[in-house]
Amino acid sequence: MPEFITEWLNQNEIFTAMTMMEYWDGLVSTVQLVFLSLVIGLVLAIPLAIMRTSKNHFVSGPVWIFTYVFRGTPLLIQLYIIYYGIAQIPGIQDTFWWDIFKEPFYPALLAFVLNTAAYTTEIIRGAIVATPNGEIEAAKAYGMNWFMRMRRIILPSAARRAVQAYSNEVIFMLHSSAIASVVTIVDLTGAARNIYSRFYAPFDAFIAVALIYMALTFLLVFLFRKLENHLLRHQRPAGSS
Repeated sequence: MPEFITEWLNQNEIFTAMTMMEYWDGLVSTVQLVFLSLVIGLVLAIPLAIMRTSKNHFVSGPVWIFTYVFRGTPLLIQLYIIYYGIAQIPGIQDTFWWDIFKEPFYPALLAFVLNTAAYTTEIIRGAIVATPNGEIEAAKAYGMNWFMRMRRIILPSAARRAVQAYSNEVIFMLHSSAIASVVTIVDLTGAARNIYSRFYAPFDAFIAVALIYMALTFLLVFLFRKLENHLLRHQRPAGSS
């Protein structure tokens, strides 16, 4: 950090260079956790959503149960069950898995992945079943098989319909990531809690972190608006900018 910024920050009692670095480290942890959760959750959700649309109950049924459980229970409870429950699995502390899950980041990541995968599965499923029959019939008329129809027609069409709902899920996951601090992860909320406990200044510490979350939210809204405009550009009138 440049020296003149450090000197300027150190003129107040709370937002010193040290506390700003704590916020920065918390921001990095939050972004890592949310980004990995969303990427892995989306990768899982696409095949799960396709399975969810199957007319075979042996295929769609387990996916329905998965989405029902993780959408029907609070994320905080899921996090507690995974964080405290993994250690209770007999013999796990003698395996390599314990080297991974004894760190709080990975149980939190697993809970967030499963939660966002459940919600995203239903978002994509709804977009898939909303595909106009005319598009599917036209693809069949061109001789496309199921896999080609799904890859070239149904999923791209579903992506355009799902992007707005999925943007809400991304923002929801960003805000929900604040609960990661309850399992000792020093994310943005954890950093604010540490600063509050050190200076006994709850308003300063938590208002600062609220502003950071707001800035991240507005950035996500801006990015998704750009993506939505790109995906729906074919619907704009000819000649419009």
